Amino acid sequence: MIAVTGAGGVGSVAGAGAPPSYAVTELAELPALGGLYARGAVGSVAKRPRADVALPPAAYRVTDVDTTGTGPRLAAYQRVVGEPASDVLSAGFLHVLAFPLATAVMVRPDFPLGLLGMVHLRNAVRVLRPVRLGDDGVEVTAWAENARAHRRGVQVDLVAEILAAGELAYRGVSTYLAKGFTLPGVGAAEPGRPGGSADDGARPRTSGAGRDSWVPPLPTARWRLGKDIGPAYGAVSGDRNPIHLSSLGAKAFGFPRAIAHGMYTAARALAEVGPARRGDAYEWTAEFFKPVLLPGSVDLAIRYASDAGADVLPGSAGGFVYDGWRTGRAVRHLAGAVAPL
Repeated sequence: MIAVTGAGGVGSVAGAGAPPSYAVTELAELPALGGLYARGAVGSVAKRPRADVALPPAAYRVTDVDTTGTGPRLAAYQRVVGEPASDVLSAGFLHVLAFPLATAVMVRPDFPLGLLGMVHLRNAVRVLRPVRLGDDGVEVTAWAENARAHRRGVQVDLVAEILAAGELAYRGVSTYLAKGFTLPGVGAAEPGRPGGSADDGARPRTSGAGRDSWVPPLPTARWRLGKDIGPAYGAVSGDRNPIHLSSLGAKAFGFPRAIAHGMYTAARALAEVGPARRGDAYEWTAEFFKPVLLPGSVDLAIRYASDAGADVLPGSAGGFVYDGWRTGRAVRHLAGAVAPL
């Protein structure tokens, strides 16, 4: 069943929900990613780069999401990313829960950007209260907003919010890049200007060093990732994009062999920080650079933000920054921050 509920936000939570001008369509359940990817692949053929990008004023919502039934999947997810066993849904798992709804927005016929070739640039997440297995009244809403110029195309934010018992519990903003597209009347942004590159205003400021001059800090962990990590994370997340599953699938998109999911590496870094240090309410950011080829080895450094000279999450009570890079080389894969609220 699908019901259109008209414009407006989510519930009565102040500051939450899609923009007031958006029409919210209610779905009976969270969609399956497999079918969405098939639609996205077909639809991408018609969505060739053009100069008339306009986002649809539309959002999707699913109410009464059954969290009890996610127990086995949550346990498997925790094993894959290294989270301790718990009935609390971490920010990484909440992203997984909401991701199909955000993908449904991106495969709409009136969504102007093609799903194939979309590059995941960064994530910014706020967890305001814990969501646990068995919680009633869990509601997920997703929409797209803030299309803006990038030196290589157009970047757009996919926003997902999760309510529990009528309270906003989670808000995640995933930023993607569609190469080759432009905005009406706007050329590609220049490097160094807002929206000009993946670096502008998004990377944690860990010493003022730019991307080219970045020097790895002392590692605090090393991940040895086998070629099975792509299928393993794909099974718990539902994201079975061929570039993560096999060398054959990856080569079709220009990669020498399969690559790890960016959100797997970010979720594993979040798990390395751990529940005790991030608290029940926290902010989590991740920015993605070079993909991790599988099999491969990644060094990780987690540091106090104050020790790293970072100013990453203004208003938070301290926190941690993390960097991940290829073992033995200054090839940066990801960076981010975790801070309690």
